[in-house]
Amino acid sequence: MQTLALQLTTTLVDDAIELVKGFGRAVLNLATAPIERIARACDVAGILEQRRAGRRAPRPAAASGGRCKSRNCRWSPFRGLSELT
Repeated sequence: MQTLALQLTTTLVDDAIELVKGFGRAVLNLATAPIERIARACDVAGILEQRRAGRRAPRPAAASGGRCKSRNCRWSPFRGLSELT
């Protein structure tokens, strides 16, 4: 019985964390959508799409080690703007 209660508790906690992450992602996308539209409209040469395709390519594990810079960090709301510099 104890294992069932523990499993139920951890499942609920994991689901709650994923729910909060999903809401955070949705809010972040809503907040940065106008910036993304402006960036795509200004990208005449298609540079942003080339960089995004290069970023999606698999990387070696050693290259991703260490701390992330503030603009390139996964949780930064400005990570999409790092392509503009």
